[in-house]
Amino acid sequence: MLRYALRRVLLFPVVLLGIYAGAVLLLSATPGDGLDTGGKELPPEVLAERRRAFNFDQPWLVRCFWTWPKRLLWDGDLPAFQYDDWTVVEIMRTALPVSLQLGTIAFGLAVLIGVSAGVIAAAYRGRWLDHAALGVTLVGISLPSFVVGSALVIIAGMWMHIVPVGGWGRPEQALLPGLTLALPFAAYIARLTRAALLDALSEDFIRTARAKGLSERRVLLDHALRNALLPVLSYLGPAAASIFTGSFVVERIFTIPGMGTHVVESINNRDQTLILATVLVYGALLSACNLAVDLLYGVVDPRVRLEGRR
Repeated sequence: MLRYALRRVLLFPVVLLGIYAGAVLLLSATPGDGLDTGGKELPPEVLAERRRAFNFDQPWLVRCFWTWPKRLLWDGDLPAFQYDDWTVVEIMRTALPVSLQLGTIAFGLAVLIGVSAGVIAAAYRGRWLDHAALGVTLVGISLPSFVVGSALVIIAGMWMHIVPVGGWGRPEQALLPGLTLALPFAAYIARLTRAALLDALSEDFIRTARAKGLSERRVLLDHALRNALLPVLSYLGPAAASIFTGSFVVERIFTIPGMGTHVVESINNRDQTLILATVLVYGALLSACNLAVDLLYGVVDPRVRLEGRR
């Protein structure tokens, strides 16, 4: 198990470097440098000074792979193209915690709703609860987040006045955006859980457990569910990364001051420093989520631990 975990940990910086390098290559392929965008054309001397301030007097390899990462991660003084009074670190320090809080809430709701719905559907296979769960998951998979979010704003916020429809800071303000972001992933988790549980319930060890006189609840939760969670765990890594990086539309709908606004504006403004910084942060989140799933896989499935010893 230790060798398996060490191998996954050592791959973490390699994957992160590959993601960052891909973003750098895409930016270098786009025309222009993004410094002259804005409401008015800059004088040549001002533009030359900005180029020096953003290290454009250096080769792009040195600038993108040494100077900018050093100023971002070590010095903390890397400026953003379109924010004269803010550094990239200051922008992320204020916006990233909000996006992480929203992602954590949505991830917890997705796992809770998805696993519960999948277990209920498998336990009542062929009955109305099973059909209802499958119908809800179909709707959750089919509808995009902006449709779900707009519907929740109209129904729960404007018609029923249950919870606020915008802002951030109070617990009730996190319910609608968290649910909007969680529903598509909860639908996938529910379908995976149901299918994996039905496969596990047909295995020989389940028949042995029932022959020992165990209750159906213990058979389902203690024996079948542990094996059924393996495909769900495989999905949780990309799902967590998608939840944390896919909140841009949700943040716009519910006016949440997270990273979504800055990511969209940095792309529109070709703000290279902010784009690369957000790619680096979200790439680290993606790699960390996949690493956590790999390590959890080794905990849940003993066969992975045995393969890691080879």
